[in-house]
Order: sequence, then structure tokens, then C-alpha cells
Amino acid sequence: MYGKAFAPEYRGALGELSVNSSLEEVLEKALEQRDRAERDGNALESAHAGLAVAEASRRLGRVTEAEDAWRESYRAARRAGDQGAMAWAVWSGGTLARQRGALALARRLLALAAELAERGGDIVARGYSLAGLAETGRIQGDYQAVGELHEKLLAEARRRGEARHTVWALEGIAQMHRNTGSYDTALAMFEESAVIAERADDARGHAWALRGIADVVSLRGETERALELLSRAERTCREMRLASALAYNHKMRGNVLFRAGRYEEARDCYGGALEEFRAMGEPRGEALARLGLVKSRARLGRDGAETAAELDELSRTLGGFGLQHAREMVDKARAELGLVAADARTAA
Repeated sequence: MYGKAFAPEYRGALGELSVNSSLEEVLEKALEQRDRAERDGNALESAHAGLAVAEASRRLGRVTEAEDAWRESYRAARRAGDQGAMAWAVWSGGTLARQRGALALARRLLALAAELAERGGDIVARGYSLAGLAETGRIQGDYQAVGELHEKLLAEARRRGEARHTVWALEGIAQMHRNTGSYDTALAMFEESAVIAERADDARGHAWALRGIADVVSLRGETERALELLSRAERTCREMRLASALAYNHKMRGNVLFRAGRYEEARDCYGGALEEFRAMGEPRGEALARLGLVKSRARLGRDGAETAAELDELSRTLGGFGLQHAREMVDKARAELGLVAADARTAA
């Protein structure tokens, strides 16, 4: 059995905050608590509050504020001599780096966070850090390296009855199955994660699960069901002010519409998602939205040479992030559109 989802990143005096607390509320309370802790000379409480500031800012898409906050949290934790708090701060920094597409930096920071957490005896921080490493590897397409770690973390989360981490692990494994064509397995895992998240009152995890279900059912041609699932997830994203999740939701809506041959609607969705990603400085999402936009415009009659040139640029951009699966998506787009890569054109 799973208990209610909880948010271990809200620590110390902020520990009563819910996983579903409004991010604006979290940010306001965390800033107040950090000021109070600094006036009182309480370095550990300052670190805890700074972590909450960093995480709320990151999820709101305010990346500069998040960067400053996690570093301040780390410095306060170091002053307090608390390696567990140092680990949480570095975990936040690694998560932010992944969000911004700096995947090599994310891996370094998350590995350091796991080491600090182990030295400090913080089992939860270590679990979150290892989960972050697994997710980073999954995003890079290194499934063989991180698949076993995902499964191990899923087993540990199930054993401890941690709903939030169980949902995260299920969704990560489901995404790998989806990307390798095992759609039935992916759908079953996304649906299980949605049930667990809903029962545990994990609104964020539930929204991501609905997005995953929508993706798979749209591949089966169930367009209207997919769009309805995305609308449900969008309501949660808007209520909680989840800027990044909302942008990815809009990109997925573009995917669903594109698959259905509704290219003008898809183009508009991709364009909106692109602006959202740019506003929050999330280059990985920006590149993926651009890919959808390029494909939609090509289907609407854009010049083939312009399309090919932009796909070449996107391939270089995604390669720079180390996104193996995303580069395969560019190659697939070329094939669908009857185009060839720049190096092939040069060799010819």
C-alpha cells in the first residue's frame, strides 16, 4: 500500500507544505522563512528555505532565480556543516541543469549530490539523486545504462510504499518502452502510475502520467481521447503553475494533432510551446518544439531546402545536448519528408 505523496524537498520549518501546494505560495513562504533564518543566524534553516526557493523558482520557469537560490542553499548548508542539506541543494542544481539541457553538468552535480547524501546518511536525498542520474541518462537515450537503475529504484520505492517515487520510476520506464516501440507495456505502466498518483494525491505525477497515456493512445489513432487527457493534465499544470510541465503538455498536443494530420493546429501548438520554452530558458524543450514546428510547416508546403537546412541545424543542436533519441527523431523526420542530411548531400 502507498501512503500520501510527500515533498521531502520542503524541509525544516517548511516541512508541512504539501506536494500540491501552489508554487507561488511555496515561493512566498520560503522567501519569508529564508529572511527570518538569516536574521536569526540559523544557517540550516536558511539552507532548507533556500532549497524550497530554488525548487519553486525552477518549476515556475524562473531559472536565474533558481540558480542563485540553490547555490545560496548550498553555502548555508556548508556553514551549518550538514552534508544532507548540502546534498539536497546540489540535487536541485543538478535537476535545474538537466532542465536547461546541460546534461553533462547535471550528471556531475547529481553524482556529487548522491555522494554527499551517502556521507550525510540522508537516504531520501540519495534516492532522489540517483533517480536524477537515471532520468538524465534516459533523456540522453542511454537506456541500457540506466534501465537497471530505474528498475532498482522502482523496487525500492514499492518496498517503502513511496508513491511519488514509484510514480516517477514507472513513468521513466514506461517512456523507455514507448521510445523502443513496446506500446502495450508503456501504456500499462503509464496507467498504473496514473492510478497510484491519483490515490496518493500527487497532482504533478498524475499530470505527467496523463501526458504519457495521451502519447501512447494517440499512436493508436485515438486522437480525441488523447486530447481530452491532455486537457485534464493542463488544468493541473495551470492550477499549480507548472511552467515546464505545461510547455511539454502543449508540445505533446502538437504531436497528437500532427499524427492526426491536423497540421495547422499542430503548427500553432508547437509555436506556442516554443515560446514557452524560450521564456523559461529550456533549450531541450525548445529544440523539440522546433522539430515539430519544422515538420508541420513542411506538411503545409514549406520549401524543402529550407526545411532540410533547419533539420540539419536541429540535428547539431540536439547532438550538442547528447540526446540520442532526439537525433533519431530528426533522422526519422527527414525520412518522412523525403529529405537527406547535409553530409549525405555533400557526399553526393
